[in-house]
Amino acid sequence: MRKRLTLLLALCLSLPAFAQVNINLVSRDDSNAKHAIAALELALGKAGLDYQLNISPGTLTAARQFQDALDGTIDIIWTAATKRTEQHLIPIRVPLYKGLLGYRVFIIHKDNRDLFADVNDYSQLKNYVFGQGRGWPDTDIMRHNGLTVETGTYEGLFLMADGKRFDAFPRGIHEPWSEVETRPELELTVDNNLMFVYRMPFYLFVSPHHPELAEALKEGFNLALKDGSFDALVMSDPTVQTVVKYGNIANRRAFELKNPNLPEATPLDDPTLWFDPATLTELDSTTTSLPPQSKDDSTTANNAP
Repeated sequence: MRKRLTLLLALCLSLPAFAQVNINLVSRDDSNAKHAIAALELALGKAGLDYQLNISPGTLTAARQFQDALDGTIDIIWTAATKRTEQHLIPIRVPLYKGLLGYRVFIIHKDNRDLFADVNDYSQLKNYVFGQGRGWPDTDIMRHNGLTVETGTYEGLFLMADGKRFDAFPRGIHEPWSEVETRPELELTVDNNLMFVYRMPFYLFVSPHHPELAEALKEGFNLALKDGSFDALVMSDPTVQTVVKYGNIANRRAFELKNPNLPEATPLDDPTLWFDPATLTELDSTTTSLPPQSKDDSTTANNAP
């Protein structure tokens, strides 16, 4: 704590009086971006910084986003944590959705509503093809677990699902309903049968050119966690409310996948950062949440090899 306060003081002393901190971002203005920016603003406010967010619209690939942050063209990005990303950028180790991104349910073509109805064993999943983004951590996770994956761009994946280029497009459980709703011209829906589960924290990452900004954000998030405002932000997010309404987690057959790129420093032992198993069930008796687990151990009934 003393080290962080010292770094925050150094940040303040390094800037002229009343100087504003300019923060450059690129956003595709989807639900993840809106939530990440809201969390960013919460932490900046708690840290007491005077700031200006310069948000440019864009749909960068994961690789381009990473490189721009590494070069300092972008100051902050939001993405799933991997060993490589944590090695080169500065992670703010507060999972922005408290672990919900690791629950993956499937966007499917409407003709395939019953495609997974009889899948009860993990080996059966090897008969299907899944769509994921180029450079996404999920792509590596699914391939590592023996699944066949077809890749594409974010927007292209919805068109590929509509064209039946693959069988399912796994999405974070807070994502698919709004994504399907905003694309009414496509014949897409959300599967009600299955779910993948894996640990994949979704963080803010700061460019290595701005370590003082990273320290301010860490302090701001610590304060937001202590006073409950971060939890309130997460639970008020419309996509999290959608999980409560439609997720039906307890009634899905869950298959746990191992994440080979989960960083060693992931704060799995801090219960304040992850959804407690009782959290969602208190809101809706049909839902539950991912229980604590180690990086290597499996806890769900159906496990990947």
